[in-house]
Amino acid sequence: MLNKIKHKIDKQKEKRFWKKYNKKYVNPTQWQYVRSNDRNTVLSKNVKFSKDWNKTLRANHVCVFGGSLKEQEDSIILPNIQIGFNSYVILDPFGRIYGQKKAVLEQADYNILVRDLKKDDIVNMGFAKMADAPVLLVGDIDRGGVFAQLAGTMLLLEEEEKKRVKGTIINKFRGDVSILKPGLRMLEEKINTSVLGVIPYFHLDIEDEDSLTERFRKKSRSGLAKIAVIRLPRISNFTDIAPLEAVDELDVSYVSNISQFGDPDVVIIPGSKNTISDLLWMRQNGLEGKILRHAAKGGIVFGICGGYQMLGQSISDPTGAEQKGTVRGMGLLPVTTVFEQEKRRTRVSGRFAKVGGALAEMSGVCYEGYEIHMGRTVLSKGTVPLVYMEEEGEQRQDGAQSDHVYGCYMHGIFDMSETVKTFLAAVLRKKGIDPSKITVRDRNAYKEEQYDRLASIVRENLNMEAVYKIIEKGNEASCSLLSE
Repeated sequence: MLNKIKHKIDKQKEKRFWKKYNKKYVNPTQWQYVRSNDRNTVLSKNVKFSKDWNKTLRANHVCVFGGSLKEQEDSIILPNIQIGFNSYVILDPFGRIYGQKKAVLEQADYNILVRDLKKDDIVNMGFAKMADAPVLLVGDIDRGGVFAQLAGTMLLLEEEEKKRVKGTIINKFRGDVSILKPGLRMLEEKINTSVLGVIPYFHLDIEDEDSLTERFRKKSRSGLAKIAVIRLPRISNFTDIAPLEAVDELDVSYVSNISQFGDPDVVIIPGSKNTISDLLWMRQNGLEGKILRHAAKGGIVFGICGGYQMLGQSISDPTGAEQKGTVRGMGLLPVTTVFEQEKRRTRVSGRFAKVGGALAEMSGVCYEGYEIHMGRTVLSKGTVPLVYMEEEGEQRQDGAQSDHVYGCYMHGIFDMSETVKTFLAAVLRKKGIDPSKITVRDRNAYKEEQYDRLASIVRENLNMEAVYKIIEKGNEASCSLLSE
């Protein structure tokens, strides 16, 4: 009896300890709101606790990301690699951590798996090797530490790869280039490779990498209509919005919290690299509620690909493509989505079906775009599709609509100027505004103009003679050639 009482007291103490500990050190993610037992703890130089399973009565699984910086390894990673029921994932490009801890971990019966990501690289040096192509290494000075970027990259390359690098380029420089010249000479001496030029910082409206874009930091501007684009944590293919951003009379803003939502005329939910996680993120931070209220008031909601899936009744992932299970959708469209293993990738063209609601003017309008998704979405009986498309001589339907809510899988749905004009005309007429007040550029001509500007700026600031020699001689070009 006394033992039972003591055990109960110990359990209460343990519960109080972890409640207090988690409140202080837990890494809050959307998952803790879904599964209350999840507690991702941030370990650092100043955060220590016992990982002895016998003391805490808790199995600890630790995921450590780090490496390359010796100070980081010594102060954070190595002290936290202890014997116990723990798991680790460590970035260790120099093999220092592996060399120091391999024997100790093996003695503790750890199963050590070394994953060589470089072996499977097909887009960087791997591609250059396959094509036997020379390489120009570009560093972004706007992010800081550009000399360390370039020198560190060269240091990590294998000897064969170093020989492929025929020159370096500094990108996004603000200021007087002459101030930078001593640093450029130092860099050339350190890496034994010529600097071919310094590209100044300038703004161009061209398609950019998801992780590198600056469009999310644009300030809101006044316009005839306000379009709120949900900035999902794992947003993808956000260039779908670029044709709308190019219209000067529109206020297009990226929204990541309820304080930024405002009172938009249109809400667009773009594609996502992880639809379920981003849906739960919106549910947790209140944006889902804002969108539902916007739709209830008759506001326009448009979902593309992952955004389309979120608007449905449910999303099921039976094979664990993202995370196994079924989640409730936003319930604005009468469709259900099931993830499949095979991803669909294809270019498509077609026309809008008979459209109802606020966007009725888009009925029969042509579009071009592409599909890239792994979900299969089924429409409930009686649901009207949003678009028809031609594929291998056959017509099929896609997307769905209900009142003023629309969704489809088509990326690039707004790329054609006629599509943008009709879409915006419908939005403005709903507000009682004359659509002739907006100017829509031809998207293809506009893109060519931007790329021509880019080409001119690059030509003006690079040693083009050296670049042409590298192109001519390929991988046989040498660093000495560049200074001839």
